[in-house]
Amino acid sequence: MDKIARIDMGAAGGPKVTMEEVGEYVGLGGRALTSLLIAKEVHPLCHALGAENKLVFAPGMLSGTAGAMTGRLSVGCKSPLTGTIKESNAGGQAAQVLARLGYAAIILEGKPASDDLYKIHVNKDGIQISVDNSLKLLDNYPLVDKLRKEYGDKVAYITIGTAGERKLLAASIACTDPELRPTRHCGRGGVGAVMGAKGVKAIILDDAGMKMRPPKEPEKYRDANRKFVEGLRKHPVTGEGLPAYGTNVLTNVLNEAGGYPTYNFKTGQFATSAKLSGEAQAELEIKRGGTATHGCHRGCVIQCSGIYNDKDGHYLTKQPEYETVWSHGGHCGIDDLDTVARLDFMDDNIGVDTIEMGVTIGVAMDAGIIEFGDKEGAIRLMEEVGKGTPLGRVLGCGAAVTGKVYGVERVPVVKDQALPAYDPRAIQGIGVTYATTTMGADHTAGYAIATNILKVGGDVDPLKTEGQVELSRNLQIATAAIDSTGMCLFIAFAIMDQPETFQALLDMLGAFYGITMTGDDVVALGKKVLSAERDFNARAGFTKQHDRLPRFFYTEPIAPHNQTFMMKDEELDEVFNW
Repeated sequence: MDKIARIDMGAAGGPKVTMEEVGEYVGLGGRALTSLLIAKEVHPLCHALGAENKLVFAPGMLSGTAGAMTGRLSVGCKSPLTGTIKESNAGGQAAQVLARLGYAAIILEGKPASDDLYKIHVNKDGIQISVDNSLKLLDNYPLVDKLRKEYGDKVAYITIGTAGERKLLAASIACTDPELRPTRHCGRGGVGAVMGAKGVKAIILDDAGMKMRPPKEPEKYRDANRKFVEGLRKHPVTGEGLPAYGTNVLTNVLNEAGGYPTYNFKTGQFATSAKLSGEAQAELEIKRGGTATHGCHRGCVIQCSGIYNDKDGHYLTKQPEYETVWSHGGHCGIDDLDTVARLDFMDDNIGVDTIEMGVTIGVAMDAGIIEFGDKEGAIRLMEEVGKGTPLGRVLGCGAAVTGKVYGVERVPVVKDQALPAYDPRAIQGIGVTYATTTMGADHTAGYAIATNILKVGGDVDPLKTEGQVELSRNLQIATAAIDSTGMCLFIAFAIMDQPETFQALLDMLGAFYGITMTGDDVVALGKKVLSAERDFNARAGFTKQHDRLPRFFYTEPIAPHNQTFMMKDEELDEVFNW
């Protein structure tokens, strides 16, 4: 990955490509590259949908290699949803292909004056950009089907659906999986709206004629990768739970812990959650001829995805993940997996974040637009989003906008981004992460569930305040580094519990780049990324007062534990004191 491509979508005479060396970003990838570049080059007070914003696509430091779990693609920009800096990442094939083509990043700049839609074709010969207005108002599945007829099946596709075209604030960017289904999404923060604002409908990545990225020390790299895979396979989470039941293995766990927010965060348990559980989902998938074990990209050894078929045995969607099952399920008082799967397909097809949309529908239910538990009503609301009706545009701009339009008091957002599937009153550590992460409420930014609930990497009582700041701080640092490698975040379970697996990861990085990599280097990288992100946010006008949860978490106790979020403001302000 020795080059960066800049595409000025607003250049006179049409989009213009310029190539440059990696320069100061040498050796970086993923979130490190996107965040450092956005922090340096984007005016923090720019309009996120304007010409001054930039959209950066960056594979990870190890993407495009023979290493396991290295297929995450980072997308960075100023978020139109939160107003903060944003990095959103996804699996699928795009990162591996882009890295093998030699690109450390592709940067979309400027904004076209016309309403033409563009597609970008990247292969070993360079980058071609062309107008293709036949793609207008196509959602992701029909869009990819159309593109496959032109570009074939041996490529990777990055696309937006109609939500991105309409610049809705919950719009995602889809990456195709190994079967070329647009199921892997850079979901959070409205990154799809930025791609739509740039006039780009699709990016086609073709690495024909290219080879795997070679490590500086091949034998050491192969040996480290082997040890790394062994560690993942012997850990009970990455080697057993996730492959068997997917991420939705957490439904029963979180419901039992009383941290499963239901009916728009009114209670911490859902009486019929077992109907939505990973165990029930896996059984149904296998019964219908689908699968409960599937990799979202080649080189995945955890295989926590799956294929969900309808009652007639036909493909409906990829296996809905835990947060999706929660947001469209228990959060909305719906306990039907087929409804959740249908909504998941609609999210992917229209191109919106499943977490944001599920929480938004719950807020709409709280507003009385439809009743809690109304399965058909939830589907109708998603259809409104797909049609781009006035109601659909409100909903498609997320929970904060919907709550304001309909006068709802209980709106579970931080920095206008919806809280995911873990209640911070029952799991204090994740509340610290939600409040303080640089990107709005985001469980993946510092996954305290690992230690608070699953007891991975130690044991910090989820109902007490002690130890939560240090836990969230350390996890946020580690996550920023992992997001930069191109590795799936789920490797954290094994590296937190197994020193030898963490060492294998360090050895992979070291052998690939021909350096010695230590744990201190990982910490330094994570801190560097977070510091750049916080600096951007400060210049954008964000202060410590924005690092807070909505007031109802402090004033409304949640059953069954009947407690509130108890972290003091001054404790939250200590998270980034390193």
